[in-house]
Amino acid sequence: MEQLLRNPSIVQGLRKVEARIERLGGSSALSGINAGATRVISAGGKRLRPALTLATSLALGKTPDRRVITAAACVEMIHAGSLVHDDLMDGAAERRGEKTLHSDLGFGKALLIGDFMLARAGLAALTSVSRPVAEVLANTVVELAEGQYLETADLFVPHRSEQSALRSITGKTAALFRASCLVAAVCAKAAPEDRARLAEYGEKFGLIFQIMDDLLDLTATDEQLGKPAGADLRQGVCSLPVILSNTDVSPERGMTDDQIAETLTILRQSKMIENTVEYCRGLAADAFAALPAIHNHEVAGILYGLPTSYIDSTLRIITRPALTPSR
Repeated sequence: MEQLLRNPSIVQGLRKVEARIERLGGSSALSGINAGATRVISAGGKRLRPALTLATSLALGKTPDRRVITAAACVEMIHAGSLVHDDLMDGAAERRGEKTLHSDLGFGKALLIGDFMLARAGLAALTSVSRPVAEVLANTVVELAEGQYLETADLFVPHRSEQSALRSITGKTAALFRASCLVAAVCAKAAPEDRARLAEYGEKFGLIFQIMDDLLDLTATDEQLGKPAGADLRQGVCSLPVILSNTDVSPERGMTDDQIAETLTILRQSKMIENTVEYCRGLAADAFAALPAIHNHEVAGILYGLPTSYIDSTLRIITRPALTPSR
C-alpha cells in the first residue's frame, strides 16, 4: 500500500483531490454545515479510495485530468459522509481518537451534515464530471445503504451465513472501492471489458480491506485500534472472520467485558486468523486475475501488489499473542 500512496504522480494528484474535497466540503450556504463537513474530511485517513481512482487512470494511460480529480474527490466525500452515518448507527463516541460529529452536535445535525456530503458529491459528479460517473456514484450510495441495512438486519443472529456476511460487506464497503476504479475507467472511456475487469478488481480489494479490518477488531489491542477490541461483537455483528473460525461463537445481547474477553480468547486460539488470511489471499488472486493488461510497469506493479501487501501490512499489526497457535 505504501507504493500506492508514495507514487509521485498519485501524490501530486492527491494534493489536487484534497483541494477539491475542501471546496466541496465548504460549499454550503450554511456555515454550520461547512464547519461540520470540513471537520469530517480533515479528520485524517489515507485517502486510499481516491488514490485508487488516480492509479486506475494512470493504468489506463491517462494522466488524471480535472474530471478524474473531481471524481476522486466525490468518492472520498461519499466515504466521509457514510462514516458520519456509520458513527450515528453505532453510537460511536470517538473515531481515530477524536470525538465523533454527533457527540458534539447531536444526532440530528450530524445526520444532515452526512446527507449534505453525499448529495454534494453526487451534484459535483453530475455537473463537473459526467452523467455516467454520477450514475455510478448514485448506484454506489444505494449499495452502501443496502449493505448497511443487511448488516443491521443480521445483528445478534446466531450462526450467520458466509453468504449473508459477504452480501453485506460487498454493499457497505466493497462497492465504493469498485466505484473508485470504475469512475476512472468511465472518464478514460475504457472498453467495456476493461471497465468490468477494473470494477471487479476494486470490489475484490474492497472485500479484502473490510475482512482484514474485521480481523483486526478481533485480534489487535485496544491501543492499536484506538477503541475497545471486539467492538463488532458488542454491537451484535457476526463478522466473516468469526464465521471462518469454525467455532460456536456468536455475539449475544448484553455481553459483559469479561464475556467479550473470553470470546476473543476462544477466537484467537482457533483457526480464525489462518482461515481468514487464506480466504483473503484467494480474493487477492482473484483481484490479480481480474486486472486488464497495464502498460505502465510502475503502476502495474502497484495494482498487482496492492491486495497482497495490504494483507501483509495488516498482519504486521496483529499482536503476537493473537498469533498463538490453536491448542
